[in-house]
Order: sequence, then C-alpha cells, then structure tokens
Amino acid sequence: MLQILGKIPSINVRKVLWTCAELDIPFEREDWGSGFRSTDAPEFLALNPNAQVPVIRDGAFVLWESNAIIRYLANRYGGEHLYPLDAQLRARADQWIDWQATDLNRSWSYAFLGLARRSPAHQDRAQIDLAIRSWTRCMSILDAQLERTQAYVAGDRFTLADIPIGLSVNRWFGTPFDRPELPAVAAYLERIAQRPAFAPYGGPSIV
Repeated sequence: MLQILGKIPSINVRKVLWTCAELDIPFEREDWGSGFRSTDAPEFLALNPNAQVPVIRDGAFVLWESNAIIRYLANRYGGEHLYPLDAQLRARADQWIDWQATDLNRSWSYAFLGLARRSPAHQDRAQIDLAIRSWTRCMSILDAQLERTQAYVAGDRFTLADIPIGLSVNRWFGTPFDRPELPAVAAYLERIAQRPAFAPYGGPSIV
C-alpha cells in the first residue's frame, strides 16, 4: 500500500492526500514534521535529505517534492482525467502547478505565517504588508484567469492543477486580513468545494 509521510497541516501534504482521494488510491499516512516526528531523524533523512514533507513510498519506490508526487500518482494510477495525455493540455496544467509552487507560494508565505500561524518570527508589520500586496497581485492574476475560463484554472474541466491552486485559494480566504473582492476566485472556491475529496483536505477549518 502507498505510504505517505507528512502531517495534515502541511499544504504540500494535503496536495498528495487530495490527489489520492480523487484517484481512489488507498494509503497509509504517518505524521512527520513540526509538532510530530522530526524530519531531521536519520530514518527520514535517508528518504529525503531536504528534511521536508511529504515523502511517499510506493513499494520500494521513494519520492519527495509534492508536485512531483501528484504528477507521479496521476501517471501511475490512471489519472489521465486529471492530468491529460495531450501535450498542450498537460502543459497548461503544469504551468499553473508550477506557478503555485513558485510565484504564489512565495507571495503569501510571510503573511500567512504571521497572521494565520502567528509565528513569532514573522511579526514585522512592514513585511506582512509587503507580502499581502504581493499575494494580492498573484490572486488578481488568478482571478483574471478564472474569469476567462469561467470554470477551472487550466480550462473548462477540473485538472491536477486545481489541487494546489484550490488549497492556496482556501488559504487566501482563511488568513485573517482585509482582502479585495475577487469574484471569480470566490466562485471558484465554491465550485471546487463541491467535490467530495475537497472537504477533508481543503475545508475552511484547514488552512
């Protein structure tokens, strides 16, 4: 059975869990990370020298990096409906998966840690405000894309890209600050919230 190492509060772990739910992949999960078993433990470092979650074990195969993992799962377990075989459709999904991991993640990191997680190391108000401006710019880009598609981030159907993007949108609404109205983003969250696999890993109580 597929094994997933990582704690549910991690947004990157939840990418993997949501993907498994969409693909009906049975799995066993172990809590690793801050507040649980330390990722600096030798047995974890032997699996991922970066000491970060998630990590999967699929038989003898070990893989880390959440986006690599969700792509692998879609390829390995019949996920063509989430991760199209057509080169252009797949590239469009990949574009938004990678954008979430780079531009979007970097934009919200300081503000989220300071406001939602209340990290003592992230309480510089100027840095929080700077992060909010950067985050808002990224979310405005997303809002424009969703206004164009009137459906999902990569087009008219749900794809693998909507898993990391959807979790980030949930985090946007779950972080306490005054945010602008982004109607297409709000409608998008309502849309993906209808999926049964969303609630356990992207509900409003989990940011």
